[in-house]
Amino acid sequence: MSTIKVERLQINFKTLEQFQKFAGYGLQELSMLEDLESNLIDNEFQSPFYGIYIGNALIARLSLYLHKKDELMKDTCYEINKMEVLPFYQKNNYGTELVKFAKSFNLPIKTIPRANSNEFWKKQGFQETDSEYVIWRP
Repeated sequence: MSTIKVERLQINFKTLEQFQKFAGYGLQELSMLEDLESNLIDNEFQSPFYGIYIGNALIARLSLYLHKKDELMKDTCYEINKMEVLPFYQKNNYGTELVKFAKSFNLPIKTIPRANSNEFWKKQGFQETDSEYVIWRP
């Protein structure tokens, strides 16, 4: 496998079109369309969306938000709000690469496991909490 590159996604209509391709496969709880649409009007907003492309096709994506003074983490942390890999590309480490990218900021991360993904998060080193979140600390 060649080097996988995670890149920040632009907030524009091209990205919106690419996100719509996920809508046919994804679960409603993983949809990022509404998040992207709400940010289209704010050009100053720094995109929280990251993705992996193969050629011109977006095949994996996540939304990553920075929280300062997070209540659960008691510190600054990132939240992986949603993450998804298109079905044809699953089981090829693209999800793992997205998580590695988030970890590269060297801040704690929290996320809510969705779509029966608890085992995936355990393999990534995340630990259960007393809440619905799982957390990772550097």
